[in-house]
Amino acid sequence: MTDRKKRKLTARDIALVGVMVAVIEACKFAILEIPNVELTTFWIIIFTLYFGKRIFFVIPVFIAVEVAVFGIDLWVIMYLYVWPMLALVTLVLSKRMDAILASAISAVFGLFFGAFCAIPYLFLGTDTKSGLSTAISWWIAGIPWDIAHGIANLVIMLVLYRPVTKVMATVAKEK
Repeated sequence: MTDRKKRKLTARDIALVGVMVAVIEACKFAILEIPNVELTTFWIIIFTLYFGKRIFFVIPVFIAVEVAVFGIDLWVIMYLYVWPMLALVTLVLSKRMDAILASAISAVFGLFFGAFCAIPYLFLGTDTKSGLSTAISWWIAGIPWDIAHGIANLVIMLVLYRPVTKVMATVAKEK
């Protein structure tokens, strides 16, 4: 296969991106009422493991759908770096990935989600000191939610990783 064919986005890839975004959105809406419990982290890790760099097409489409549903706010900036960061960590560690590592990544991501999302607040103050205090106070106020998020991510990944990866391996073979 030539380099050009490897880089070409096919109709199948576009359909696959649509299906992945639909899965993420359906799961998100199914449990929307449960605070700090989400399957987006789970699916981004799983889809990255099975579809590699194509996840970087999924993430902006996912964010665009979220903006269409929820409107624009500061969280959009956060999503633009938080989800790609998770995908990048997953790609780097994909050769060693198993249920335990995926669960650890998922839990740490949930625990530090608030810290990651505090970054834009660094730039909202009138000076460096006020931005830093805003970011730190915003993060500290959310620590109980981050703990819940990390625990939920850990449990979700521990419960779903093996059965879903078995299905994904079967689907990947049918390509």
